[in-house]
Formats: sequence, structure tokens, C-alpha cells
Amino acid sequence: MPEAADANTTTAAAAPPSRRTVVVTGATGYIGGRLVPRLLAAGCRVVCLVREPRKLDARPWRHHPEVTVHKVDLTDARAVATAMQGAVAAFYLVHSMIAQGRDYRQQDLTLARAFAEAAKAAGVGRIVYLGGLGEMGRDLSEHLTSRREVEHALAATGVPLTVFRAAMIIGSGSASFEILRYLVEHLPAMVTPRWVTTESQPIAVRNVLHYLVACLDTPATIGATLDIGGPEVLSYRDLMRRMAEARGLRARLVVPVPVLTPRLSSLWIHLITPVPHTIARPLAEGLRNRTVCRDRRAAELMPQPLLTMREAIQAALGKRAVDEVETAWTDAGAMPGDPDWAGGTTYVDHREVQVAAPTATTYATAAAIGGDTGWYGGNWLWRLRGAMDKLIGGPGLRRGRRDQHDLVVGDALDFWRVTDVVPGRRFELRAEMKLPGIATLTITVDPDGAGSKLGLTARFQPRGLLGILYWYSVLPLHGLVFAGMLRGLQKAAERAAATTPGLPTAPR
Repeated sequence: MPEAADANTTTAAAAPPSRRTVVVTGATGYIGGRLVPRLLAAGCRVVCLVREPRKLDARPWRHHPEVTVHKVDLTDARAVATAMQGAVAAFYLVHSMIAQGRDYRQQDLTLARAFAEAAKAAGVGRIVYLGGLGEMGRDLSEHLTSRREVEHALAATGVPLTVFRAAMIIGSGSASFEILRYLVEHLPAMVTPRWVTTESQPIAVRNVLHYLVACLDTPATIGATLDIGGPEVLSYRDLMRRMAEARGLRARLVVPVPVLTPRLSSLWIHLITPVPHTIARPLAEGLRNRTVCRDRRAAELMPQPLLTMREAIQAALGKRAVDEVETAWTDAGAMPGDPDWAGGTTYVDHREVQVAAPTATTYATAAAIGGDTGWYGGNWLWRLRGAMDKLIGGPGLRRGRRDQHDLVVGDALDFWRVTDVVPGRRFELRAEMKLPGIATLTITVDPDGAGSKLGLTARFQPRGLLGILYWYSVLPLHGLVFAGMLRGLQKAAERAAATTPGLPTAPR
């Protein structure tokens, strides 16, 4: 039975006897946040141990009736043991990714020992740990060595331990995957350390999650250490090629050199990507180690379709239709709680203006944009852009729009496509002009006293270095185009509100 709620505990209704109780640490992180809904789908009652419960507020499963959240410090073995009472399994998904000398290794050991002691005191059936692949030896990186030390600490108390050892995990939000993606997107040519030729057996995140859940119903995994990987053994150079293909980019020129140390590599990664060098360094160190499965017991005990790297990358980038279950729990793109840099580089230009007109009038004015009405400002620039687009095979501005006043999802609007409409409040346009990336334009209207607030947000996801250069080349024009649009919309809406009802004609 669950314990009574206290100031640090959010307790759901009592679970039916048929439900197993499992404990998840790291629920605010990358794997743990995706594991919880899968455990719920498998009929488990889930107890989450976190330092800061507020970090779970954005998770869609946060208030599920079979989820209990405990605010605990994992070094407090007594508090952890109390929270784990009655659990058949405890997932240990905590691992420091901050390289600060050897401090992170000691911190990981301290946490693992306290957790194992708590699990023993609570009578937990088993501990499940997700570690890292890597062949033992003097050359094993400090990062992977720490993973091995955590394994030993978790097993030391005698609580049965299931260890999964994985290489690079392919999925949006995974630090290794995001580094790979940023490097490929931003650099048509790159000088890399020698580890670019090292063999690895990467695995899709949905395949990892399957193993973690399936082991609960597989007694043979109790006390076992299992290597898990995808169906292919690839070098990191091969992975870069796969990523370039998935992003529709030309093959990247990769030149391995012997002079880049892990420290220099991490600084270089930090320069090119948003991943901090303190995280990049242990990852760069680990990449020099061959990470290939030495046995296939996991695949034999818990069979599942293993995604190829092309499939895994495409799924992570949101470019492949997937089956219902996978979509429910592993939707492509950043999930709530992912790092800010997960899911893709996005440049944003947001502007807003106060309008002395009711929201209905302001929205009607904005929704008449394009076609015969024009763009309320900088129309000559829009016409020039449309002509340029037409010359290179794009639709240009000649498509106009289906209805000058009404917008519905799917409508063509000059060289845009309507992708979202909330009548009276907002609409979104996606560019269909020829671009080195994906561009959207969102217009919002919100009440503001007796008037309204009109917002315009331009977003751009660049494709490759050309996309980045394109964004910065047009950025100075935004002051003319978007600021001019807002001023024109403001004046038109206010003129409509002050004169006759109906839709105004925008200034040409």
C-alpha cells in the first residue's frame, strides 16, 4: 500500500492489486521521461524519485492516477528506502554527464551505493540499470569506466541487478545524437579526431525502451548483463553520412587527424553545437572506444524489430510514419523536459504591437493578408521575393489565395500554406518557396484591455550551412518587412474599427 502523503510526496489513488509497483529515478531526464508512460501502458504503478518535482509539470503523464512522485535526495538512503517500499523493480537511470576532473565519478559512486542500500532495505525485487558499451582495458574512457563502477556498486548489496549496456542512443534529445546532427547540419567539411573511424552499434531509443520494459516479464534477465544495439555496426563517419542523407544534404567531407585530444574535441563541439563542453568531453572520450555488442541474448530473450540507422534517424527527425504505440510514447522532436537544444536548430524573430481595435477586427484584418490584399508593408520586397522564387522553380506569389477573407487549414496563400487556424485568435503559415530550410510565420491576436495585441513570429529551421547563411542574410530585412507588416496591419485594423465594419483594404 502506498504511504500517506507528506509535504514532499504527491500520491495517486491506491493501485489495484494486479498492478506492479516500479520505481524510476531520472524521470526528469531523457530516458526516464520516456520510460514512465511505457511502464504505465504495461500495467505498472510508477513511483518517481526526483529532486525537483516541478520539472515534471510539463510531462503529459504527470497527473496520471498510477503515478506517485517523491521529492528525495538520492544520498538519503532512509528516505529512498521508504519511497521504494513494495516495489518489484527499481530503474536506476541516474548518471552525471558533467566532466569536472574525477568528481563526477565519485558522485556517481556515492549515489549508486546509497541507492543500492536503500533498495536492499526496502526489499526491492531487482534493480535495472542502463549503462554503456565499451570493451574493458586501460584505454576505456573515464566516462565508461564510471559506468562500470556504478554497475559494481549497484550489485554489491546483493539485490539482483539487470544491466543493459548500450552504445550511442539515436533519438531527439540524446546528447550524442544531437551532437552528430548539429555537426552534420552546420559543417559541409570537418576535421575530426581519429575516433571518427571507430566502430559502434548504435540503437534507436524506442528499441532501448522496449528492452527496459520487457525485462520485467523476462525472468532470465534477472542478474544478467546484456549488450543492446541496433542491427548495424557502423563507424561514426558512416553515421554522419546517414545523417546527411536523412537531412537531404550533400555528403560531408570528413578528415580524421591525430592531434585532437578529448579536451580539444569537446571545445570544438561546444563551438559548433549548443552542447556544453563539460558534457561533450566525456562523450568525446567515450567515442574512441569500440562499442559493439558481444552477445545477442537481449535480442533473443526480448525480440523486437530493430530499426536500422536510416530508420532511427528519420524517426527522430520526424520524417517517417510510425505505428500507433511508438507515436504515442516517442513522438519525434523534443519532448517536454528535453534540453533546449533538442529537436533542431530554430531561429526565431518575434514582434508585437498594440492595436486600438477589438480582437475580432484585428484578426479579420490579419486573416485577409496576401492575395489581392497584399502584405500590409514592404509589398515591393514581397513581389521581388516572389519573382526570385519563380525563377528557381518555386510557386512565387501568383497562386494568390482561395478566399480573400476566410482561412482554412490546407489553403495555399501566395507561396505559403496554411497549417493551423484558431479562428479569431491565431493562424500559422508554412513557406513553400524554395528555401534551404523550413520557415513558418505565425500571427496571433490577443485581447488587451479595450483593444488587442497583435503578434508576429517568424521561425526558421536551417538545412546545412547554407540555411544558416540564408537566415543571417535576410535578418536585416526583417525590420523592413515584418515591422512594416505590423505597422500596416495596426493602421488597417484601427481604420476599420473607426469607420465602417467589414474588412479593410490594405495599403499597397
